[in-house]
Amino acid sequence: MRIEVDDLSRSAVHDLLSEHLANMYELSPPEQVFALDLSKLKSPDITFWTVWDDDMLLACGALKELTGAHGEIKSMRTPAKLRGRGAGRAVLNRIIEIAKQRGYKLLSLETGTHPAFLPAQQLYRSAGFQESGPFASYKEDPHSLFMELRLSQSAT
Repeated sequence: MRIEVDDLSRSAVHDLLSEHLANMYELSPPEQVFALDLSKLKSPDITFWTVWDDDMLLACGALKELTGAHGEIKSMRTPAKLRGRGAGRAVLNRIIEIAKQRGYKLLSLETGTHPAFLPAQQLYRSAGFQESGPFASYKEDPHSLFMELRLSQSAT
């Protein structure tokens, strides 16, 4: 497995992000979908990683800088047919590692509350994330679960 910073130019990445967005719109009301499209992921405050096994894309994930001490995890996705290989955990660990290197004190995320989000929630909990309230511009909503990891107290 190799993890690399990605420039979002490959068709396999486009396909995975399309799958991600389509699935988010299937599981949540449109106004509660906070997944970023390709153009928004190219923002200079976002670093995007992909996980590969040779030429097979196994996962992706992004880190958005909210402040100099606070980051947000975005666009975590593993193709449905390739889950269970550890690629999601690998990219999550890389994001946590980079957030620590950048000196972030807090890493936050928003995920859904639909039962289909339970595996993601379990992954985040296993990495030390705990439920929290809304952050940045998010608002409390029954379709959103907010989680955070205090990096000064965590270990990867």
